[in-house]
Amino acid sequence: MAASHLGALNEFCWMDLKTHDVPGTAAFFSAVLGWRFAVDEGDWRRAVKIFADGRQIGGVSDLSSPVYPPGTPAHIAYYLAVDDVEARTEAATAAGARLVLAPFDAGDQGRIATLVDPVGAAFSLWQTHPSNRWSPSASAPQRMILACPRPERARRFYRDMLGTVPGCADFVRMHGPGRCAPRWELVVAVDDPDAVALRARGLGCEMPYGTDHTSPDDQRLSSPDGLTFRIRAAAS
Repeated sequence: MAASHLGALNEFCWMDLKTHDVPGTAAFFSAVLGWRFAVDEGDWRRAVKIFADGRQIGGVSDLSSPVYPPGTPAHIAYYLAVDDVEARTEAATAAGARLVLAPFDAGDQGRIATLVDPVGAAFSLWQTHPSNRWSPSASAPQRMILACPRPERARRFYRDMLGTVPGCADFVRMHGPGRCAPRWELVVAVDDPDAVALRARGLGCEMPYGTDHTSPDDQRLSSPDGLTFRIRAAAS
């Protein structure tokens, strides 16, 4: 059996940074992580895409657009690659998820649905061509982590929805008075996490730490708009 990777079927495969400050978000992550933000000239929508090591790893959405309700907070939308978005949406709601956006056509990019899982973490399902997903050779997306009070409940839900537990996702327990609402976070592989953290602090970024039982080597960084990633040393 082939090893699983982010971008494969039944794994997280894409991210969309939804922000009130597209230039500020691009400047922050370009300076801190070395990501490149550019308009995709091959896309009729002229969408802003994010590149790491020359490969697309995500997109950017401007929350000032009228398609978003006023007051929508900045957040990162993460997408799971599925074979049949209608069937997986039905399985998700049967397993306890709340439907936010029913399956719809996303132009020529496939079909998407958005839900909130039983522990409170939002996610989207995406039925699309593999060329639109994360490439296994992209170094930046490393793993996905969901820290929540009931990790085993979350694991069962994703297994019931997909028929398998995503191999590149970790479900960990979070507790303590300062915990945030459950949400999926991407682990970004970097050569020198301490140097990345130092650059982030130099731009006025607080380095928020959680109280979950994950790798002690993980650090979090958060953009001025509150978009949060975990950083971890890349495998040598």
